[in-house]
Amino acid sequence: MPARHQANDAPAQAAREAVAGLTPAVVISGGSRGLGLALAKVFAARGSRVVIIARDQIALTAAAHKIEVATGVKATAIVCDVTSTSAFATIAEQLQANRLYLDVLVNNAGIGLAGPFSSHDDHDIDRLIAINIASVTRLTRRALPDLIARRRGGIINIGSLGAYVPGAHQAAYYASKAYVLSLTEALATECSGTSVKIAVAVPGPINTTFHAEMGAEQSLYRTLIPQMSADRVARSIYWQFTLGKRVILPGIVTPCLALALKYLPHPITVPLVAWLLKKPMA
Repeated sequence: MPARHQANDAPAQAAREAVAGLTPAVVISGGSRGLGLALAKVFAARGSRVVIIARDQIALTAAAHKIEVATGVKATAIVCDVTSTSAFATIAEQLQANRLYLDVLVNNAGIGLAGPFSSHDDHDIDRLIAINIASVTRLTRRALPDLIARRRGGIINIGSLGAYVPGAHQAAYYASKAYVLSLTEALATECSGTSVKIAVAVPGPINTTFHAEMGAEQSLYRTLIPQMSADRVARSIYWQFTLGKRVILPGIVTPCLALALKYLPHPITVPLVAWLLKKPMA
């Protein structure tokens, strides 16, 4: 090996030696249910040590049990509010206590808001921004330096097909996912050549309780746009991430819809999406 190459590898080797004796872990926020739980099962089934994060201890304990029953792999549960400025420190401390270190970060936690933007109160808007934007930004920023230093691992940010178009009647949610898409694609370019995989998953509607919880269950998109199961989306995300894809579009229909939303003019797509998202009159 050329001397120059050896010199370049020396810092990475030192960074890896710093976590010698610890087990690499896939850390998944919002991992107690839905897509987060499905992703935890997929990674665990393929031999990864998984760590799931959520605020509800009871839900986390139940999810960890489901993962172990389904895969035979023990999952570690960390109770943490990802919107806290000390969230990364809490996660790092708990990983160390369990003889683990962060190798892959999955920023999956997120919430939605359905209905006219003017109808939402300040608290709900602030919470959406804190979870969908601020926590993703903060956790990603804190995780990246060590990943780059070790020249391994990666980050998966969970976006949405809504990132490609303004979404009237879910305006703040769609805007937050546009941010996630833009941030992740930029970081993937910045990290090119570091051996760190940076990807954003851009699924269409997933058949979980997410839509009902934000009050959109009766919107037209729930019946007119094909829904994918969380398990199928998770498997697609896993394999495309493993293959090094930067923008992950699960399924067959989603890439077609993404292409249409990217290239059709907004005077066509924005009113169409607004029609699909609008909640029926009571």
